[in-house]
Amino acid sequence: MIVGIVGAGNMGTGIAKAFAMNDGFTVYLCDSNELIANKAKRRIGKELEYSVERGRYTKEQADAMMKRIVTGTKYICEEADLVIECIYEDVKTKKETLKELDKICKPECLLCTNTSRYSITELGAGLSRPLTGMHFQNPATTMKLVDVGIGMNTPKETADRVAEIARMIGKVPIQYPEIGGAGYMVDRILLPMINEAIGICAENDVPPEKIDQAMILGANHPMGPLELGDLIGLDLVLKIMQNIQEDTGDSKYRPHPLLRKMVRGGRLGRKTGQGFYKYDEAGRKLKD
Repeated sequence: MIVGIVGAGNMGTGIAKAFAMNDGFTVYLCDSNELIANKAKRRIGKELEYSVERGRYTKEQADAMMKRIVTGTKYICEEADLVIECIYEDVKTKKETLKELDKICKPECLLCTNTSRYSITELGAGLSRPLTGMHFQNPATTMKLVDVGIGMNTPKETADRVAEIARMIGKVPIQYPEIGGAGYMVDRILLPMINEAIGICAENDVPPEKIDQAMILGANHPMGPLELGDLIGLDLVLKIMQNIQEDTGDSKYRPHPLLRKMVRGGRLGRKTGQGFYKYDEAGRKLKD
């Protein structure tokens, strides 16, 4: 199966790697500029080198994964069987990209979006084929859940096929209609927790590592909320919170001022090397 991933950012790169880890898939990792896609593939290569050093994979396994990834622009997706749009969370740009992909892809190609912010129904309006949400959790290589978002015009058989593909790569799909037009279940529960942790950090002068340690030890979470915010990208946390608040009108989704300040200052987390913590080029958290 050929899978096109359009958008070689943090999530797109992770999803590409998640597919490439499995036999039977060829992954087209695409961006507006092939140089960006090449850079993302090199990043996957560095991650795999680190995994080989740690004994998680053999060199042969890592090499096979890299061979499954082909880079380019969205135009190489014309023969893809499944295409997942993973570009920056901007509704106008997403709509334009999906319309272009609708024209590029063969008629039987499944078209999906990884958005966690926008309505599947809205994004799919005017397309010649149904749009399905295929939202991976971050990091896509290790998190089991894939949200299969069903818009008003998404047939059950299409959603079932997307769920089947998710299971083929070892994921656990959960299908449900979009909730209020913005945000999947996990986001609606998880992001307010991250926002609350940011508030505790800002208003009570509690170090980030203490907050994270409390949730790891007290709630058995594998990662604390502030480190998780860094992993997701604080700019994305902000955008999703803003969108859910706008969609629901509920003040509990109002982003904390410190979150806004950090995004304005370019401290977005792992992708910029600094958020609540500092990170090296491979995204590993640095010790103070």
